[in-house]
Amino acid sequence: MTTLAPPPTPVQDGRHRAATPPVSRARRLFLGAPEDPRWARPALWAILLLATALYAWNLSSITGNTFYDAAVYSGTKSWKAFFFGALDSGSFITVDKPPFALWVMGLSARAFGYGTWQLMLPMAAVGVGSVGLLYRLVKRDFGVVAGTIAALVLTLTPITVAINRDTNPDPILVFLMLLGAAALLKAVRTGKLMPLVWSAVAVGFAFNTKMMQAYVVLPAFFVVYLWATNLSLGRRVRNLAVGTVALVVSSAWWMVVVDLIPASSRPYIGGSTDNTVWDLVIGYNGFGRIFGASSSVGSAGNGASFGGSSGLYRMFNDIMGGQISWLIPFAAIALVGGLVLRGRAPRTDARRAALMLWGGWFVLHFLTFSLAEGTFHPYYVTAMAPGIAALAGAGGVMLYKAFRDDSAARWGWVLPVAVAASTVWAVVLLQRVSGSGTVYTVAEVVAALGGALAVTGLLVGRFMKRQKLIGFAALTAIVALLAGPAAYSVSAATTASTNGTNPTAGPSTGGGMGGMGGGGGQRPSGSAPSGTGSSASSGGQSMGQPPTGTGSTGTGSTGTESGSSSGSSSESQSGRTAGGMGGGQVSSAMITYLKKHQDGATWLVAVATDQTASSIILESGQPVISMGGWSGSDNAMTLAKLKSLVKSGKLHYIVVSSDGGQGTNTEIATWVKKHGTAVSAYSGLYRLDASDVS
Repeated sequence: MTTLAPPPTPVQDGRHRAATPPVSRARRLFLGAPEDPRWARPALWAILLLATALYAWNLSSITGNTFYDAAVYSGTKSWKAFFFGALDSGSFITVDKPPFALWVMGLSARAFGYGTWQLMLPMAAVGVGSVGLLYRLVKRDFGVVAGTIAALVLTLTPITVAINRDTNPDPILVFLMLLGAAALLKAVRTGKLMPLVWSAVAVGFAFNTKMMQAYVVLPAFFVVYLWATNLSLGRRVRNLAVGTVALVVSSAWWMVVVDLIPASSRPYIGGSTDNTVWDLVIGYNGFGRIFGASSSVGSAGNGASFGGSSGLYRMFNDIMGGQISWLIPFAAIALVGGLVLRGRAPRTDARRAALMLWGGWFVLHFLTFSLAEGTFHPYYVTAMAPGIAALAGAGGVMLYKAFRDDSAARWGWVLPVAVAASTVWAVVLLQRVSGSGTVYTVAEVVAALGGALAVTGLLVGRFMKRQKLIGFAALTAIVALLAGPAAYSVSAATTASTNGTNPTAGPSTGGGMGGMGGGGGQRPSGSAPSGTGSSASSGGQSMGQPPTGTGSTGTGSTGTESGSSSGSSSESQSGRTAGGMGGGQVSSAMITYLKKHQDGATWLVAVATDQTASSIILESGQPVISMGGWSGSDNAMTLAKLKSLVKSGKLHYIVVSSDGGQGTNTEIATWVKKHGTAVSAYSGLYRLDASDVS
C-alpha cells in the first residue's frame, strides 16, 4: 500500500514561501504579511491613527517654542540664515542648537507657507513614523504581539505626546536615532558593512539636531555590534572603524564648515563662549549638560533643572514621574528576565542582541538624564521612550511565553511580579494628581482593579493550567498599565494652553526648579506661528504674535517653566508687549514706531536676549539683533561691532534694559545712553545714527 506524504508546510519566516503566491508590496503594506495574524495589520493602522490623532489634534492651536519658530521664520527669508540656523534673517546670531530640525521645519514652511500647521506637520509626521519604525524593529525579532505592544506604549508615552506637539527638535532626534538602530540591527544580522555605515550617518544627522544627546546610545550600538555580529573579531573591529569614520564625517561636516568661515562672514554661534561650534559641542550642549560647569567646558549650561534635582530618583519625582516612569519597573524587570532567558543562546542570537540594544538604550538614557547636573528639561526624556516601549513589548512577550509554557520554571513568577510592580507605581503616580480631573480618577480605578485582576488571573491560570485565563489576564494587564499614560496623553493632546518652551503632559505637579545656574536662564513660552493674530504671555509678559500684517488682537495662554498652563487673557493692540526676562518691555506700539522709522536699516532693533528678539521677529516680520543670546551672557555684540553697525546704517535702534538681570552689556549700555537719543515715548529705547559714532 502506498502512503502519501503530506504536502510541504510553507516556511513561516517570510523568506521562502514556494507554495504561497507572491504578494505585492502594496498589499503587504496595507494588509500585512500572509503569515501574520489577521488582526495584526488593522491593529497597527489603529495605533498609527491614534498616534496621528494625539500628535496632530487641533494642530492650528498648538503653541510652539517661539525661539525656534523665529529661527524657522528667518530661514524662510534668507538662505544664509537657513543654513546657519540664525535667529534673525540678518544672520547676527544663531540659536544654541545645530540646524537640522530647523531645516526640516523650514523646508515645510517654504513649501506650504509659514504657519502653525506647516511647522508642526513634520514634527507630527516623524512622531508617527517613530511609532511605525519601532513596531517593525520589535516585530522582526519578537513577533507581532511584541511589536504591537511596543508601538502602543510609545504612542501613549505622555512626554512623547507633549513634545510631538511642539517645535522643539526632539521628535526629529528620536526618529533619526531609531533609523540608526534599524540599520545597526540589520548590520548585525547580515554582517554587511553598508548598514553599519548608514547607522552611523543617521546618528550623525541626529548629532546635527541636538549634538551630544544623539551620542547617548552609541555605547550600546558599539557593544551590540562587537558582540553579536557573525563575523571574525578582526572584521568586526574593521567595520566599526569604518562606521566611526562615517559617524565623524556625518556629525562634524556642518561644524567644520561653519568654524572655517571667518567670524565676520557668519553669525555669532549662540551659546558658545568663543564663537565656535566646537565650543558649543563640548560646552553648552555637551559636558555643560552633564556637569553643569560654568567654565569653557560648560558654556553656561549650568544648573537650570526644570525636572527636579539630579539623582537616581529624578525620573520618579513629582515632575518627571507622570511623564515617563509608568513602565520603568516593568521594563527593568523584563530586561533582566529576557536576558536570563536567552542566557544559553549563541553569541550571535538576534533576540539577545536586540534586548542588549533596547536595554542599553533605556539604561544609558536613564543614567544620563537622572544624573545630569546641567540644564535639564522634562521633554528631553522622550529619547528614552523607545527603549522602555521596546522592552515592554519584547521582554513582556518573552516573560509571558515562559510563564504560560512553564519552559523556565524558576522564572514563572516574574511576569506577575512585573505587572504588580508597575501597577502599584501607576496608582502612586495617579494618587499624586488625585482631584485634578475625572479622567485621572477613572485611570486610577482602571489601573488598580485591572492590575489586581491581571495578577490574580495570571496566578490562578498558571496553577489551574488555564491558557485562556492567562491570555485574558495578560490583556487586562496591558489595559491596566496603560490607563495612566493614556489619561496624561489625552490631556496633552486636548489642552489648548501649553508651554511651548517646556511642554509636559497631564496636570502640574511641581515647578521643577532644582537650582538656577549663571547661564541657565528660565526660558519663557511663546506663541506658535498661527497667522491668527493671537498673542501669548511668557514669564508674566505677553509675547508678540507671528507676522501677519493684520495688527489684530486675540487671546493667548500663559505657561510656566514647569510645563503647567494657566488661563488665557485678552489685551488691546497698544497694550501687548514682546519680550522676556532682561529684555525690557517692547510694546506693539513701539514695534510699529520702529518699523515706521527703520530708515533702511537691516535690523529693526537690538535687544538683550533671544527671547525678546524672537517675539519681536514673529510680530514684526523684521530681523532683530539679540546681543546676548539666550541667557544674555553671550559675547555676540561688542562695542566695536555696535559702532560699526550704526556707522554703516545697518542699525539705528537699541533697547537698553536696566533690570539688573539678563540685561544689556554695561559698556554698551553706557555708550548708548551717552551718545544715543532717547525716544521719550518708549522707556529704554535709543536712536543712534552714523553721526553719533566718533
